[in-house]
Amino acid sequence: MANQHIPTVTLNNGITMPQIGFGVFQVPDDQATAAVTTALEVGYRSIDTAAIYDNEQGVGRAIAESGLPRNELFITTKLWNADQGYDSTLEAFDQSLHKLGLEYLDLYLVHWPTPRRDLYLETWRAFEKLHSDGRVRAIGISNFEPAHIDRLVASGNIPPAVNQVELHPALQNRATVAANRRHEVVTEAWSPLAHGEILEDPLLADLAAKHDRSPAQVVLRWHLQQGRVIIPKSVTPSRIAENFDIFGFQLSDVELAAIDTLERDGRTGPHPTELN
Repeated sequence: MANQHIPTVTLNNGITMPQIGFGVFQVPDDQATAAVTTALEVGYRSIDTAAIYDNEQGVGRAIAESGLPRNELFITTKLWNADQGYDSTLEAFDQSLHKLGLEYLDLYLVHWPTPRRDLYLETWRAFEKLHSDGRVRAIGISNFEPAHIDRLVASGNIPPAVNQVELHPALQNRATVAANRRHEVVTEAWSPLAHGEILEDPLLADLAAKHDRSPAQVVLRWHLQQGRVIIPKSVTPSRIAENFDIFGFQLSDVELAAIDTLERDGRTGPHPTELN
């Protein structure tokens, strides 16, 4: 499976990004090394972490021990809310890079807009400097809603390449996806499986049986065919492998549309856009 061709998306600065990556949210540092090692062995080449996850060192160990060429990997981390601001962003970036043991990042994201603090425009100036200095290949945002995206694009010199948001069949974030598309920002889905809460849905069970796949594989395939980047997370080796094995089948337009109808009111996870 490690030789499986991974589809890519082209970001608005011309950089290509694997369409499927491995997420490590809520994976303790001492478990992150084993989980990322397994993911790399399975065939993942994109790893997504964040400063607040407190596992950048564990991720970095797995990268170093893998022996894989750096240019074959796509590494993302995120700036935490408390570190927003120009100088503090540059300092936080240095800390993350040191913990990861890397010389550059492929993608750096502003983790939340935190509009109460209203520092994300100043923070973005620091992101633009990191990009122009060649220390990160692409810069982006996470959990930004349409008004935040519009304001950032209007004031900045470099548009964000990616917006990573909660997105799954039960919460499709249509307004944000539309704003991303308007600004040529790639949509990346965190919690693409809704923490597993949607996988018992009868429609997904029927589609899984039809394609001889798991409900999780059906949902991940739904994301891919709609052009999104996904970062499924697991610490279970069999599920890490299963989540990657989504290239040998195709959902029809009718099946994709049926999954689209699963959206329901309410979020399945936290959405602290107002976090300080």
